Amino acid sequence: MTDFTTLVCAFVRRIFGGSAEVENLTRLTGGANMESWSFDFAGHGYVLRRSPSAEMMAGRVYGHDIEAAVVRAAFMAGVKAPEIIAEVQAVDNLGTGYMMRRVEAEVNPAKILASPPPSLLNDFARELAAIHAVSRDTLPALPEAGAASLLTDLKTRFLLFGGNRPVMALAFRWLEDHLPAPVDAVLLHGDFRMGNIMVDTGGLAAVLDWELAHLGDRHQDLAFGCINSWRFGYIDRPAFGIGQMEAFFAAYACESGHSVDAGRFRWWLVYATLWWGVCCLQMTDIWRSGADSGLERAVIGRRASETEVDLLMLLEEDAPIAEQNRHPEHRSPLAADVPEPYSKPQSADEMQACMPKSQVHYVGETSAAELLNALASWIETDIKPHAKGRDRFMAAVAVNALGILKRETEGGSSIHDKLLSEELLSGGKSLATPNLLAQLKAQSLQKLATDQPKYSALAVALQKWTH
Repeated sequence: MTDFTTLVCAFVRRIFGGSAEVENLTRLTGGANMESWSFDFAGHGYVLRRSPSAEMMAGRVYGHDIEAAVVRAAFMAGVKAPEIIAEVQAVDNLGTGYMMRRVEAEVNPAKILASPPPSLLNDFARELAAIHAVSRDTLPALPEAGAASLLTDLKTRFLLFGGNRPVMALAFRWLEDHLPAPVDAVLLHGDFRMGNIMVDTGGLAAVLDWELAHLGDRHQDLAFGCINSWRFGYIDRPAFGIGQMEAFFAAYACESGHSVDAGRFRWWLVYATLWWGVCCLQMTDIWRSGADSGLERAVIGRRASETEVDLLMLLEEDAPIAEQNRHPEHRSPLAADVPEPYSKPQSADEMQACMPKSQVHYVGETSAAELLNALASWIETDIKPHAKGRDRFMAAVAVNALGILKRETEGGSSIHDKLLSEELLSGGKSLATPNLLAQLKAQSLQKLATDQPKYSALAVALQKWTH
């Protein structure tokens, strides 16, 4: 047995006794922040959720002890939370965490959303209503966070990570200008979305990953999983990638007895989209610090651009009609990091022409783009087919990273602009500034085409903004 297997085996024997061995110990895919290990012991299946070091828990509002207490309270209240069996102790030398009874169901969003059970949207509404109804008397001391405090904290993080993304700055200003009034706080899961949900033939089977649980506005939970990043390509199904918003609102009102305020929901949808963008920037910051040098975290940092196109589609309805109707301007992707004056709108064909292209004719020595393409092809054909579990997942991440670099060498763009971001944060410029919206659209489309060309919003935004 490996050293880690030995430690897990000793931990489980401490809980159950006996001399059985841990079998089929496998790290589950995903989980950029926490490790999850599946294993069998004495004929039963379990999952160990852990952080291997105190450094990985640094900066978190609370530890695994509080998280486990929340999960236990939710489970006892009838929520489909995991059943916690035991918590990791210092004597186990496994870091911090807890062991859960394994749920045998599907967690892959692509597989779930390809053919969701008919009841799934109603299941989501029911489960959220049940979470929000958990008695505060059964919960440990949890942070209570309203819109104002969360926005202030998020803005501080944005500035820490450079504060130089104009679309994010625009969103911060909009959120400040439309801040909702405080409401009575309830228990929130904090990360209720596809990817943290398990589904079987009967519908929703388990709600995972409770590390962001806190007290706050129920609309935050309702909106979080509806951002486009968590719909996994199903942009035409705005409610979690499953169905339509009206049906979800009606189901939640029926289950909870609380109607959904559409305006408040929109505020939280913008906030959640921006939150994920800032989190992507933070992933890069963590990677740079050396706290986690894994490739996955570095690549996630390049997903910030997907949230910027999403933010513009959410916010553009507040711009004057003349600005909404102005097409994105033509910009050379090779000089996209050079500030340009706002110029006249261009045609859809011109806008398409400024997108990074891979059909480039090379002569002479092997170019950087060709070398990157060769590396990606090698991983795809020689490495990935023989990899298993998380290694196979990481091979796909590596191919994605090489693709980003290849597109960037062929004409990617930078959208960093500290001065413009400061003007937007201060209100000096806004959605009403002539040609600004079109400029931001053009830059964001170019950046997204480099970082995530298959992201669902790119094709939709191009169709909407260039025709």
